[in-house]
Amino acid sequence: MNVKAALSPEDIARACADAMWAEDDASKGLGMEIVEIGPGFATLAMNVRPDMVNGQRITHGGFIFTLADSAFAFACNSHNDRVVAAQGQITFIKPGKLGDRLVAKAREVTRGGRSGIYDVRVTAGDTVIAEFRGHSRAIPGNWLPAQDQ
Repeated sequence: MNVKAALSPEDIARACADAMWAEDDASKGLGMEIVEIGPGFATLAMNVRPDMVNGQRITHGGFIFTLADSAFAFACNSHNDRVVAAQGQITFIKPGKLGDRLVAKAREVTRGGRSGIYDVRVTAGDTVIAEFRGHSRAIPGNWLPAQDQ
């Protein structure tokens, strides 16, 4: 039986996220969690720890980028295609602070052929911290088996 015929798009997105998460030592190591997942979207969260602030005592931009990039990855891999980042750009709007819970919400803007574009908004509470845009590229392979065993 074909996986796509047997599972809903929501079930496929969740199963792909579970398969990715099992191997994602970077996101797990930074304390990220998957808050929500679905076809073409993902929400991840991370608490800003003392080892994530820079000399200005604000969240180091690399950690904000990494959270946005991880949300982007889960959103673009939610259709059972293996997908990698081709490009990512971030605009920092406000600083994150020690103890903040940062939430990155990724959504699919467009997807066609092997390419996609995704936008990610990173917030701390009601404050927008950063806006990220990622371009994806599908590579060979799938997350789920083609047939149920």
